[in-house]
Amino acid sequence: MLRNGETGDWIGTFEGHKGAVWSCCLDTNALRAASGSADFSAKLWDALSGDELHSFEHKHIVRSCAFSEDTHLLLTGGVEKILRIFDLNRPDAPPREVDNSPGSIRTVAWLHSDQTILSSCTDIGGVRLWDVRSGKIVQTLETKSPVTSSEVSQDGRYITTADGSTVKFWDANHFGLVKSYNMPCNIESASLEPKLGNKFIAGGEDMWVHIFDFHTGEEIGCNKGHHGPVHCVRFSPGGESYASGSEDGTIRIWQTGPANNVEGDANPSNGPVTGKAKVGADEVTRKVEDLQIGKEGKIGEKDNAADA
Repeated sequence: MLRNGETGDWIGTFEGHKGAVWSCCLDTNALRAASGSADFSAKLWDALSGDELHSFEHKHIVRSCAFSEDTHLLLTGGVEKILRIFDLNRPDAPPREVDNSPGSIRTVAWLHSDQTILSSCTDIGGVRLWDVRSGKIVQTLETKSPVTSSEVSQDGRYITTADGSTVKFWDANHFGLVKSYNMPCNIESASLEPKLGNKFIAGGEDMWVHIFDFHTGEEIGCNKGHHGPVHCVRFSPGGESYASGSEDGTIRIWQTGPANNVEGDANPSNGPVTGKAKVGADEVTRKVEDLQIGKEGKIGEKDNAADA
């Protein structure tokens, strides 16, 4: 499903998967979307029209997918323990395969201007960094528990990981551990504020979205509202808001408070996010609305799923 990131309004639904969708992403320009599914496929979509552009068949569940920074490549990983790199300019060509992952793949990401790929496993601790040219592991970031979330910061300086009840920040260039913070519960996902890098969010088993100071690890806010474990949290590219997705079937959009303001349940910002609209997002939304994607009749009650 595609939604407006500021209001949560439904824009359109990409229809075609025949199994649970485990992963989805937009490319840098938000012109194409990709999704990985339990139907043993990853699909490429036109994010403006909603049309399926291509289906990349796999031999097992696809757990994660990611566009390269230059948007020409799609990286996938899943239960097969194989990282695949598809050339989107030649979608029918066989993918490049990197097949010595030690376990079932949970997360994938690109870094170093698409020279390096990152992966974590469902049942084994650590994050592996692979050289794209050689297909070899160049570094392993060691963690005690399996890494359920990995994110490369917008400026390319940090890798943020969540494993067990720990959030860690790694130097993305020298691979050293920069900071490690113990969390109040098992954490499924964490995200670093992209512009100032002075705070991060984390969500997990306790159903709350916690906000922490990046430099000290001190909890500076907590948003309550979900009624199930939080599986995914991410900041918007501008850092003015963040979203959380939960087992309760809702996605909530929260407004980022001022640096000196404590965010908390006294005034939980789980309403529509206001602020300066970004021209790019508006243009894409306008194009999408002009094309009148999707069948509103099919979405029915799910239109309220943002619960924003």
